[in-house]
Amino acid sequence: MKLIKINIFSLFIIVMIISSCKKQFLDRPPLTGITTNNFYKSTSDLRLATSAIYAQPWFDWNNFPLLGIGDIMSGNMLQPYNADLAQFTTFSITSNNSYVTQAWQGFFNVVAHCNVNIKAINTQLPDSVSATGKNGALGELRFLRATAYFHLAQLWGPVPIIEDNDKLIANPLVPRNKLTDVYKFIINDLRFAATNLPKSDQAGRVTTWSAQGMLAKVYLTRAGLGQSGTRNQSDLDSAIYFAGNVCNTSGLTLFPSYYNLFRTQYNDNSESLFAFQWAAGVGYGQGNDIEAQFAPSASIVPGAGWGGAIGPTTSLYKLYATRDSIRRKATFMLTGDYYPELNAAGGGYTATGVNVKKHIVGTPADNNAPTMDRWSSIEHNTVLRLGDVYLIYVEAILGNNSSTSDGRALQYFNAIRSRAGLPVVSTITTSTLMNERRVELAFEGQYWFDLVRLSYYKPQAAIDTLNHQTQLQPGQTVVDRSLFTYDANTGIAKPGSNGLIITPATINTFTLPIPANDQTADPKLLQAPVAYY
Repeated sequence: MKLIKINIFSLFIIVMIISSCKKQFLDRPPLTGITTNNFYKSTSDLRLATSAIYAQPWFDWNNFPLLGIGDIMSGNMLQPYNADLAQFTTFSITSNNSYVTQAWQGFFNVVAHCNVNIKAINTQLPDSVSATGKNGALGELRFLRATAYFHLAQLWGPVPIIEDNDKLIANPLVPRNKLTDVYKFIINDLRFAATNLPKSDQAGRVTTWSAQGMLAKVYLTRAGLGQSGTRNQSDLDSAIYFAGNVCNTSGLTLFPSYYNLFRTQYNDNSESLFAFQWAAGVGYGQGNDIEAQFAPSASIVPGAGWGGAIGPTTSLYKLYATRDSIRRKATFMLTGDYYPELNAAGGGYTATGVNVKKHIVGTPADNNAPTMDRWSSIEHNTVLRLGDVYLIYVEAILGNNSSTSDGRALQYFNAIRSRAGLPVVSTITTSTLMNERRVELAFEGQYWFDLVRLSYYKPQAAIDTLNHQTQLQPGQTVVDRSLFTYDANTGIAKPGSNGLIITPATINTFTLPIPANDQTADPKLLQAPVAYY
């Protein structure tokens, strides 16, 4: 795989110089003269090496693909004027799609960064470093690698498992491995992480609860793999076990304010289990540029706001009950909404259209971050948070049933609803759970993966979910995968035409094409996957 090979020659230097977000997270000495032979000498060296992989290596995923795939392709969001993003809406994705290529390359960059450090730690670390320190660092790296592979598995299915970059350099033509083996590899990494990571650590670093929460999600997803109509009960039980540990024994609680979850003053709060650790002022390609790409106005971001044409779909809007204003306003703007924290020095911001709010955190002054620019929002956007794990626990308990009144499921499902100001329920169905996850996690890149999980064991249900968004329903004149306008005086939302021709979804829609460049560089990627174990 040429792209992977090219990106790993200088990985050690990259790992050593990447900036992260907090001085206390990445206090570091001068790096002049550092090599793999003289760096890994102490626990502090290990902490420095692992901390660098919480940010920049994830840029290629975070930049556009995270929301482009997670929310545009799933029907939560629309950007009709960017050709590659429009492909996600129309289910006409080609192997030349720049964001598909970017995501693929980004995940394998993360894998390669982790591999460099894992090998160096295992071969260079002196005996004077404690086993706890060594295994803790390896636990972080294997958590990060597993998370990258979990994304790869859900998006592309069978992919190459790469543990040794040197072997890849020597032989860059590698086959894909069977999806069952990819999931086994992910679980092995996460189990090691869960065993060796601490129960608590410096804010922003992953812990055993991070690994156990991710394990629960992986088991829940794998439970449907290769099944027909029902999920594997053993995997469901494992998901219940690990999610239950996080919910019942971690001591962690939901952050009280859903709205504040996404404000930078509350980065790495009690609900965050794994978040990207972005820094301010690091330049394009090094930081978090979601705000500039998705904000509707330059008045509320430093330098630029290119998201005026991006907003929620009619499909997503319909799910928000009138009472669900807390989550709605934190997720997307309706015309007339007032946000006092955006451009606070200028009197706040009143929305002039229907646009993205989540990830829009304001100006450098709003965030007390003078070096923050258009390329470097200091929002530590979460990849896994406790609210997600609560709903994973509920889904695992629901299992193969169509509904449940299990006390454990109700406790955590209703905790999510109560925080949002919604009434509690006495029964949870597959439909209400799916909708709750969609609303709770909207614009966090999660809904597509929920649909992929469904497609593993109920493919027609997943297909129908997407196609329902693209077909006219009784009384409709436009499809639900469209933007809409909102009249603040009447409270009426009026859907518009998205102007796009949408191809009906099929089971193949749930697997992205391998990027064209990699197909050319490594023809083995087009062959049948082979066993890894």
